[in-house]
Amino acid sequence: MSTARSNTCQCDCVRTSVGSARGSGHAVDDTGPNGWGVDKARPVDEIDPTSEGRRRNMRAIRRTDTRPERALRSALHRAGYRFRKDLLIRTGSGVKARPDIVFTKQRVAVFVDGCFWHGCPEHGGSPRKNVNYWGPKLQRNVERDRAQDASLRADGWTVVRVWEHELESEAITKVRGAGRIRTD
Repeated sequence: MSTARSNTCQCDCVRTSVGSARGSGHAVDDTGPNGWGVDKARPVDEIDPTSEGRRRNMRAIRRTDTRPERALRSALHRAGYRFRKDLLIRTGSGVKARPDIVFTKQRVAVFVDGCFWHGCPEHGGSPRKNVNYWGPKLQRNVERDRAQDASLRADGWTVVRVWEHELESEAITKVRGAGRIRTD
């Protein structure tokens, strides 16, 4: 089925809101006018990471306000904690960090890390498709996280990292364990 403005690719995969297809390991090539060109199914491992379709897909991935982040913030707020969210911190060594949750007076920075993006030891496995692109990108994320942690600690911050798969109760315990945090 390859009509303009179709909702499926040739293999009848469901098109998502960002123009990619879910299902049979294919992606939709939206190169026509207004992104609604003829659907051309091609294997996912041949996708150019700089293509317009991939660019739209990557833009749709949230940097902030992810579901696990919102859940933790909600639980902390219900427990009486007050904090800032997504606050830019410039360290003395010039490294910039943007923790998801920040207790400014107590100098505690909380990061809620996605398993895929930050290399979770339990769920973060290596990418199976387009390894030449994703492998180095994910490695840079892990290296950036380590550099931010070291720089924040050097400036007197306590850093807490929570994985997206952790239960809220475990995450709250980690945050409380960072010490010096109290409810207002």
